[in-house]
Amino acid sequence: MSARRPLLTAASAGALLCALWFVPSANASSGPHSGDPAHAQRHAAALPAAGGHPDTTRYVVGGSVFLGLGAVSVAFTGRRSHTG
Repeated sequence: MSARRPLLTAASAGALLCALWFVPSANASSGPHSGDPAHAQRHAAALPAAGGHPDTTRYVVGGSVFLGLGAVSVAFTGRRSHTG
């Protein structure tokens, strides 16, 4: 059992990094050209219309996948602790 512990730790760390990949960036500015009006217009054109909703499909799918992996991991660990 102790020989598998580093593998489980590495797998858990990898899963955490994959989960963090789905976290959106929280940058407050639009970059080095934030004072440029033409740059601001280009970014405003790329934003959804007022009242529109951004596409969150990839976040929902990614969150669901990792939630499922976590549930399977917990179930497997619980089952294994009762049989061992």
